[in-house]
Amino acid sequence: MGNKPDRVVLIGVAGDSGCGKSTFLRRITDIFGKDFVTVICLDDYHCLDRKQRKETGITALDPRANNFDLMYEQINALKNGVSIDKPIYNHETGELDPPERINPNHIIVIEGLHPLYDERVRSLLDFSVYLDISDEVKISWKIQRDMAERGHRYEDVLAAINARRPDFEAYIDPQKQYADVVVQILSTNLLTEDKEHKILRVRLVQKEGIEGLEPAYLFDQGSTISWTPCGRKLTCSYPGLKMYYGPDNYYGNEVSILEVDGQFDNLDEMIYVEGHLSNLSTKYYGEMTHLLREHQEYPGS
Repeated sequence: MGNKPDRVVLIGVAGDSGCGKSTFLRRITDIFGKDFVTVICLDDYHCLDRKQRKETGITALDPRANNFDLMYEQINALKNGVSIDKPIYNHETGELDPPERINPNHIIVIEGLHPLYDERVRSLLDFSVYLDISDEVKISWKIQRDMAERGHRYEDVLAAINARRPDFEAYIDPQKQYADVVVQILSTNLLTEDKEHKILRVRLVQKEGIEGLEPAYLFDQGSTISWTPCGRKLTCSYPGLKMYYGPDNYYGNEVSILEVDGQFDNLDEMIYVEGHLSNLSTKYYGEMTHLLREHQEYPGS
């Protein structure tokens, strides 16, 4: 950890299991440095272990399986510069291990299923992100992973997805209305059929009027713009690349939408697109391109 912070910045990253939170957090630590960022997985606040959840029929998505009182108490303590003894949920055994000491850090990220569920915890956050994966993409990814890597049958994978859907829709999905930024991963509009979802459409939904947040924009702030940048300065193979920027309304909030549909063939050429984007909060011109190139092995690069 770095020097003792004068102020703790608290970031919440919410989303379903397998939606890319780990990759997103790797990018955060790349930007700010591992010594300055502490990540807390909110699974550690399960109050029911795997066996108890199976016996009661309560899933990990259900708030009853989680200790929100302890979560709020400990996150509030860290926010105020006080060390905590955080419980540990062991994902291999499905049981709770002895607690570990966590000290305040410059940036603390709480990630998991419920960082925006409890109003008390939500009120502590300085910034929040919700990773919103469409059903089509989520099902495709999970089927590919569980069948190819774990040998599961298609019917079993689909049954598991459908079994947890009611709790996801009741407890996880509604949290996106509270997020400062929502990252939507959607099926491409460039192809009529893409069963493997190798080409994606990513939408950045940015709330307006949030203190300290200046939404990123393309060309002209506040305008509505569709752009096909493929040409002499940007190599694009089929089905190409399209970008969109414009105002919208999201759960009653004014937002700015920045969308990319398709993929970049050559990340070195990303500098051309970066030059037309503003409010990226980068430290220098070209930093976004540099980070994408440096970690192009990450999913989504």
